[in-house]
Amino acid sequence: MYLNIYTGVHALWTGVCQAAMQHYPAAWGHYDVCKSQVYSDEGLTWDYMACQPEAADMTQYLKVTLDPPNITCGDPPETYCALENPYMCNNECDASTEELAHPPELMFDIEGRNPTTFWQSTSWKKYPKALLVNITLSWNKTIELTDDIVLTFESGRPEQMVLEKSLDYGRTWQPYQFYATDCLDAFTMEPKTVQDLTQHTLLDIICTEEYSRGYVWKYDKTVRFEIKDRFALFAGPRLHNMASLYGQLDTTKNLRDFFTITDLRVRLLRPATGATMVDENNLSRYFYAISDIKVQGRCKCNLHANSCVYDKEKLSCECEHNTTGPDCGRCKRNYQGRAWSAGSYLPIPKGTANICDPSINFIGNCECFGHSNRCSYIELLNTVICVSCKHNTRGQHCQLCKLGYYRNASAELDDENVCIECNCNPFGSVSDRCNGTGFCICKEGTTGPKCQECLPGYLWDDGCKSRVCDNELLRCQNGGVCVNNVRCNCPSAYTGLLCEKPRCESELGGCGGPDSGQAPLTPPSTSGLLMLLMLGSALLTEASCWPAVL
Repeated sequence: MYLNIYTGVHALWTGVCQAAMQHYPAAWGHYDVCKSQVYSDEGLTWDYMACQPEAADMTQYLKVTLDPPNITCGDPPETYCALENPYMCNNECDASTEELAHPPELMFDIEGRNPTTFWQSTSWKKYPKALLVNITLSWNKTIELTDDIVLTFESGRPEQMVLEKSLDYGRTWQPYQFYATDCLDAFTMEPKTVQDLTQHTLLDIICTEEYSRGYVWKYDKTVRFEIKDRFALFAGPRLHNMASLYGQLDTTKNLRDFFTITDLRVRLLRPATGATMVDENNLSRYFYAISDIKVQGRCKCNLHANSCVYDKEKLSCECEHNTTGPDCGRCKRNYQGRAWSAGSYLPIPKGTANICDPSINFIGNCECFGHSNRCSYIELLNTVICVSCKHNTRGQHCQLCKLGYYRNASAELDDENVCIECNCNPFGSVSDRCNGTGFCICKEGTTGPKCQECLPGYLWDDGCKSRVCDNELLRCQNGGVCVNNVRCNCPSAYTGLLCEKPRCESELGGCGGPDSGQAPLTPPSTSGLLMLLMLGSALLTEASCWPAVL
C-alpha cells in the first residue's frame, strides 16, 4: 500500500516537474509568456519577459503566384505520360473538370487522401526552349523559419532548381540554395551538402546534388532546405543547447536575418528527365508536379508578442510591452520614454523584454540641452523631437542653430549663447545666412565677413556698385567732370561713359549735319575753279616743250 502511495506521489511529482520543464526547460525557454504578476516590496507588480508566437504551418497564410501565369496544365486539356514508363499515357489534366484539374492551391492542401492531390505544369512541348517556372510564396509579413522547408514532387524531382528568399516583400531576392544533378555544369559551383557547413560558413550559399538524382525512387520525392541542421551547428545535434543558438541570434544580426523572410521563390529551371536524353518524340513525359510544400515558422514580433492574428488576409502581431506595428517594431504613442529596442533571448529562460517606458519620464528632461522642456513623438518616424526650441536653436534635440545664426565655437551646447546672429549686411549679402564660421555669402563686388566692404573697382552705395570714374586712372574726357565716382557729367557736344564720344555720331544727320555742332563742308567758288584750270593748262604746255626721248 505504501509502495502504491509512494509510486503515485512520485508519478504525480514527476508529472508536475515534467510539466514545469516542458514550460521552461532547463536548456532553453519557450518564450510563450510576455508578462506575469509577481509580488515585490512595493506589492503586486508586473514582471516582463521576452516572448514570441508559437511556431505554426505558415502555408495556410500565404498567397501563391505563378510565373508565367498560364503555366498550369489543363487549358487546353492535355494527356501526360509517366516519366518512368513512356507507354503509360493515361494521365489527364483538364482545368474545366474538378477531378482532373491541378491548380496551385493543391500544393498546400491537407495530404493523406488517396489519390494524392498536386499542382502540375504544362508539358515541355516547346523543347529545346527551357521550361521555366517561378512559384512565389508571399506572406506580406516578416516571418522567422523554425524548421526545414520541404517540397514534395509528385513527378520526378527537377534536375535544376533554385530556392530564393526576400526580406523586402519581393522587391529584391537572394538565393537560399541551388539544386542540380550537376552543380558544376548548371551553376559553376562545387557540390556540397549541409554537413559540409560549419559555424563560420553557415551563411554560405551552396549547391547540392543530394535532391536531384536523375533516377526515380517511389519514396524519394522531397527537396529540402535544411533549417534544423543549420541550427544544430550551434545548438548541438539534438538541439539541446538552444541557449548557444539564442545567444548567436541575439548578437549576430546577419544570422537572424538569414532565417527571416517575407517571401520565398522556387525557380524551376529543368524538369526531371529520368537520367536519359530528352525524348523529343514524347515530350509529354516532362513536366513539374508538386503535391506539398511545408514552411514551418512564426511571425516575427521582435520578442514583444506571443500571438499573431490573421485578419482580412493579413498577419499581424498582437504586441505587448507597450509596442505597436505589424512586427511590434516601434513604441506606442505616449510610451517613448526610451528608444525602442527588440527583446532579447538572454538570459535563458525568460530573456529581456526591453519594454517601452511611458513618455512622462521625458517631461522636463527632453534631451534638448536646456533649450526646451517640451517633446513630441512622431509616430511615423518612431522618434521623439524637441518642441519650441529657444535661444535661437532648432533640430531634434535643439542642437542646431536657426537660419541666420551660427554656432559659437567657444560655448557648450547647453549654453544660452550657443548661437550667434550672422548679422550679414542686407545690401552686400545674398541672404541673412552664414556658414559655420560666421562668414556671409556676398554679392558681386562685395567682400568682408559680413559683406560690408567693396572690392577694388567698386564703390559702396547701398551695396557695391562698379566704379565708373575718378580723378586718377578713370578720368572723364573732353572736359567732362566725375560726379561721385559713378558718372561723368559731359559737355553738351560729347557723350559716353567717359565723355569719349562726340554727340553728333549718334544723331540722324551725323557729324556733318546742321545740328551737329561742326562747320559744314562748302563747295569751292567759281573763281577758285578758274584758277585751278589755268594752272593745269600751264603745266601741260611746259611739258610739251621737252624733246621726245627715244
